[in-house]
Amino acid sequence: MATAKKAPAKKAAPAKKVAPAKKVAPAKKVAVKAAAPAKKAAPAKKAAPAKKVVAKKAPAKKRTANAAFMKALTPSAALAAVVGVGPLPRTEVVKQLWTYIKKNKLQDAVNKRMINADAKLKEVFGKVQVSMFEMAGLIGKHLK
Repeated sequence: MATAKKAPAKKAAPAKKVAPAKKVAPAKKVAVKAAAPAKKAAPAKKAAPAKKVVAKKAPAKKRTANAAFMKALTPSAALAAVVGVGPLPRTEVVKQLWTYIKKNKLQDAVNKRMINADAKLKEVFGKVQVSMFEMAGLIGKHLK
């Protein structure tokens, strides 16, 4: 480790001379502060390590949908009144439900996460008001 040279101490400025007056008190000695130790020199920068050559990976395969989500399920009579009679994948059932909810303005005005059920949805949900997170679980009971 390299050591830094200490800077020489600064000399105190000579006291100012005052024009002689009647009686002048002897000049006071000015206290000299010790010079602060010099800061340590910054360590020398190391040379940048050589970059590693990384072989390029093959392009990622296109993600395929999970077959369980795409499996067509038959809705119960209560759910069919809202989404239709034909078999639909679970994802499409949720899309159809949201279309129905927005079309009939069933989303709560104050808390948008809550859905106010009308007569058809009350048969599916079993409640007057349902959270949008509960909705998926309640729909699962009506799909086979």
